[in-house]
Amino acid sequence: MTTDASTTGARRPGEQALTALGLGAPALDPADTSSHTFPGGGRWRTEVPSCEGPEALAVILKEASRLDVPIHRISQGSGVWMLSDAEITEMVDATGERDIELCLFTGPRGTWDIGGSTRTDSRGGGLRARGHDAVAGCVEDAVRATELGVKCLLVADEGVLWTLHRARQAGLIPADTTLKVSALIGPVNPAAYAVYERLGADSVNVPSDLTLDHLTEIRRVSGAPMDMYIEAPDDLGGYIRMYEVAELIRRGAPLYLKFGLSKAPGIYPYGHHMRDVTLSTARERVRRGRLALDLLARHGADGDMAPLGSRLPGELNRFDIQS
Repeated sequence: MTTDASTTGARRPGEQALTALGLGAPALDPADTSSHTFPGGGRWRTEVPSCEGPEALAVILKEASRLDVPIHRISQGSGVWMLSDAEITEMVDATGERDIELCLFTGPRGTWDIGGSTRTDSRGGGLRARGHDAVAGCVEDAVRATELGVKCLLVADEGVLWTLHRARQAGLIPADTTLKVSALIGPVNPAAYAVYERLGADSVNVPSDLTLDHLTEIRRVSGAPMDMYIEAPDDLGGYIRMYEVAELIRRGAPLYLKFGLSKAPGIYPYGHHMRDVTLSTARERVRRGRLALDLLARHGADGDMAPLGSRLPGELNRFDIQS
């Protein structure tokens, strides 16, 4: 029988041996435990990122079946514009058969366009959409993707987030479309996190170097689902927080556990010239997920996973949309 990681029943890493040596950790503070859950129950979901096309998706689904890794969401990083209609439709159908949410990245981003400031040491505007045309490209991607059946869109710009939130409120894209904030612009304090929620975010990817106390601070002001790389890609720091998974859930729920991969080359924007590394890293991300889930089980903290197929965020706080 498993035990919810939000209670003191879950075993902490090395607890029994360290206690026997007089080095036991202090008791967990109940005030640190997040009071939030996903709608319909559950405190954590899973996500496999960097799935760049139908072939990588097939590898992920096959490996997930082989290793018995439950998946709630699969996300892509290169962008809607890097996929053909046929490829998007194939991915929509394959994830739909498994009741997995498919999330595709929207439109142009500053680090790929002609803006020179993004190539300076300061990185300028970073991933954000530069100018009206870049925003328009993101909206074009959103409309095209949702018309093909995609239900989740990944954004890396506050203006694009607000625009797409307004678009779904106006019926320009389906009302049940979920909007996910990229780790590339993830907030690092509770005030910023609450702003993203109010701008329309349904889940927010925070940087993987936030401390446990930071997660508690965020949860005291917002219940919007949080995404966090348990293992971050090198360009996001390469952090590996495997042994903290149970405590990340306790502090950060409702939480998407993202199974990233360090020590792997960047693959965005993806093309067939990156095929071999993309397929091999896709397979390894699923294995990393199995390792994290096994660790949760060993600690008696693998209970309270949200039901497979669940994807909506529940009631969230939003800024008023003026007509």
